[in-house]
Amino acid sequence: MSEDLGTVDRAVLNAFQGGFPVVERPFEPAAAALADHGVDIDADELLARVQDLDEAGVLTRFGALINAEAIGGTATLVATHAPEDSYDDHAELINAHPEVAHNYEREHPHLNMWFVLSVADEDRVDEVLAEIEAETGEETYNLPKQQEFHVGAKFPVEGPQTQDIDCSDLGPDVTPTEQRSLTADELDLVLAIQDGLPITATPYADVAEEIGTDVEWVLETIQRFNEEGKVRRVGVIPNHYALGYSENGMTVWDVPDDKIDEVGQAIAEFDFVTHCYERPRHDGVWPYNFFAMTHGRSETESQERIQQVRDRMADHWDVADEDWDTLFSTRILKKTGIRLDERARQNAETA
Repeated sequence: MSEDLGTVDRAVLNAFQGGFPVVERPFEPAAAALADHGVDIDADELLARVQDLDEAGVLTRFGALINAEAIGGTATLVATHAPEDSYDDHAELINAHPEVAHNYEREHPHLNMWFVLSVADEDRVDEVLAEIEAETGEETYNLPKQQEFHVGAKFPVEGPQTQDIDCSDLGPDVTPTEQRSLTADELDLVLAIQDGLPITATPYADVAEEIGTDVEWVLETIQRFNEEGKVRRVGVIPNHYALGYSENGMTVWDVPDDKIDEVGQAIAEFDFVTHCYERPRHDGVWPYNFFAMTHGRSETESQERIQQVRDRMADHWDVADEDWDTLFSTRILKKTGIRLDERARQNAETA
């Protein structure tokens, strides 16, 4: 589908995978920013382009990408083994749990199923994993995030290089807080925007009308959430498969513990590394403590990017062949997204 995109569509995708204005009529300053970069477009045409990209499936949504962990609850990555002759039955048992948000088949001789567990109450992690182990007869390996170095998940396309456009400062002046819990009004806002903003000339005003509040409060709260980290970014959220990023490689590394911080910062600098974390090892089963997710548009590009990661790793420690691996995803078994509604409600109730 990416080959069908025109020059202006590509400029929009490169410019606004973040940094979209949080003002009452955001398409006007966004179009002006594109015009300043040589892309001849006005607000009405930009709005129409985003609508068309959404309808064509190039976008998964338009709006605020909410940081689930920052609004309450927890999410964790879990690995398990599924026997080849009962693989789909195994997946069905795991996917039946509503707490399972994502599940992937990955290439590994033993740990060939990887899923994300999202819960409102952290105590539920052990309970759900115990249920899954009882149902499947297989051990699960919990790999919670211990340190986050980078989460970007941005996917540039060939065309106008408009990535330096950032309109995130076009919004109300706000003061970030340390408050983690949500008020009842903030809960209503999170639930209204979790699946995207309306793709209209006045998306924030439309949300304000939906939840029965004024647009100034919506603008101020989203801008504050953006600065507090409750919102990772505001903009177009692409469907990376539609953009041709079909190669999804999870590279894993056994990094010396005394090097993990400097390695994490170094690998996070690659723009093609979309996620970068420290996670725990499991003795005798899983020796790796560092995860770096890469995406490529071909097997060749993906391998080149993985080699770049390895080369940079070698700048910091002596990397042996047995110190790392790449697990490519071969099948999406479930992808429903993080359950923000339950986590946000729990966070508001315990405020």
